[in-house]
Amino acid sequence: MRRRELMLLLGSAMTAPLTARAQQVRKVYRIVFLGDSPAVYPDAIEARRQGLRDLGYVEGRNIAIEYRWAEGKPERMRELAEELARLKVDVIIVPGSIYTEAARRATSTIPIVFLGHADPVSTGHATSLARPGGNITGVSIMMTEGSVKSLELLKEVVPGLARVAVIFDPATPSHGSILKGVEAAGPLLGLQVQPLAVRDVTEFESAFLAIVQARADAVLVLSTPMFVAGAQPLAELASTHKLPSVFTPRENVEAGGLMSYSPNRADYYRRGAIYVDKILKGANPADLPVQQPTSFQLVVNLKTAKALGVTIPESFLSRVDEVIE
Repeated sequence: MRRRELMLLLGSAMTAPLTARAQQVRKVYRIVFLGDSPAVYPDAIEARRQGLRDLGYVEGRNIAIEYRWAEGKPERMRELAEELARLKVDVIIVPGSIYTEAARRATSTIPIVFLGHADPVSTGHATSLARPGGNITGVSIMMTEGSVKSLELLKEVVPGLARVAVIFDPATPSHGSILKGVEAAGPLLGLQVQPLAVRDVTEFESAFLAIVQARADAVLVLSTPMFVAGAQPLAELASTHKLPSVFTPRENVEAGGLMSYSPNRADYYRRGAIYVDKILKGANPADLPVQQPTSFQLVVNLKTAKALGVTIPESFLSRVDEVIE
């Protein structure tokens, strides 16, 4: 055997174990989802996991997915976000503006991907949709536009609608801008908008008593984790007080609300996995444009409509994506 061939053979033998060891120590990326409760959006969370699997991420092999739950406690949310910043995880995933704000306050370096942000620009979580800047990007659900459309839908199905109460949470960063949009749209639709702040689940009942006293004809509930977790009591209170209601998440309609109008949550959670993939491959969140929904789903609960004495026109039903009976 020639000396050159012998050296090549020895070199291959020496580097092969090193290559094998390099493959064995391949980095396992650490992704953490910071949210309210595992009971909120379980189908959407699974859709996000499936989205990562479709992109080649296998839990335990090249990615570790962890969860932190605030369970409706704002102070806990801040603590958890600060913990993740100390742990220096690879990506923090959050479900909306309230968790985006907690994560933003905790870190300016760890990439944050929001899924279902109502209005990232007005809250200061993105400089613009095209170039969000900073360490934050994700998928917006255009809740301001969706809430204005919800007013239009209520006007179509509730004869003589004049006053609409709007329940919002002052602690949710996006609700301020959404409320401004709804208040501006009200007069154009011939509607008087009556905002009502709700800061805790213990205020649900008193809020509806105030709505009745103000003689509102219907209620629009802006979306936030507290109101999603409280879907059942909110729907029951609306029914008890004979108030047609419109929500953003369909879960509230399943619980007995009249209508919901929103993008498909499972779809934008799947799309969120694309951001995680790009960031793990080296992309800068500042350069990843915020995505917006391409379609909205209208869901109607006919059982609730019947109980309220609301007749849904056939022309309206023909545009409904899902009917709950």
